[in-house]
Amino acid sequence: DKPAGVESYESLITYVKDRPGHDVRYAIDATKIAQELNWTPEETFESGIRKTVEWYLNNPQWWQRVLDGSYSLERLGAGE
Repeated sequence: DKPAGVESYESLITYVKDRPGHDVRYAIDATKIAQELNWTPEETFESGIRKTVEWYLNNPQWWQRVLDGSYSLERLGAGE
């Protein structure tokens, strides 16, 4: 059901021009959080990517359900 007064969802979309100097990527400088909160990341980019790839390789029962459309937003391992 659509909200009252909405004929199509397309009518809710406002297209805008791309901003000048559109950034391809952002580089993060974590200096402020490190200095003010004494925080440092537990993972490097490399170790985080490695762990992420390992997780996907070790959990095909999750990502296969995402691909075939049978995943319904439940958490893997919840309630076990």
